[in-house]
Amino acid sequence: MAITVSDKDGKIIDMNNRSATTFERSGGKELIGKNLMDCHPEHAQKIINSMMSNPRTNAYTIEKNGVKKLIYQTPYYDNGEFAGLIEFSIIIPEQMPHYVRK
Repeated sequence: MAITVSDKDGKIIDMNNRSATTFERSGGKELIGKNLMDCHPEHAQKIINSMMSNPRTNAYTIEKNGVKKLIYQTPYYDNGEFAGLIEFSIIIPEQMPHYVRK
């Protein structure tokens, strides 16, 4: 799982090794200290800005180069104050069962 963490101003402050490998073509660990806005197209920038001004979770799936992923972006807090965003990028199978439990 790739994990990328930003602060409340959108500056990338941490990346695990999987995240650095995933974003290697964009700079890998060199992205630490850069702003999220510099790494995303305009439509994604609008979503990120919205999430930062009104903290909330954003989750969706993508497929790139035949690999399907769940992208889960969520705020984190420090002493109850919005501190930034964490993005989890998880490779998922093309076909996956879904269960409804009661």
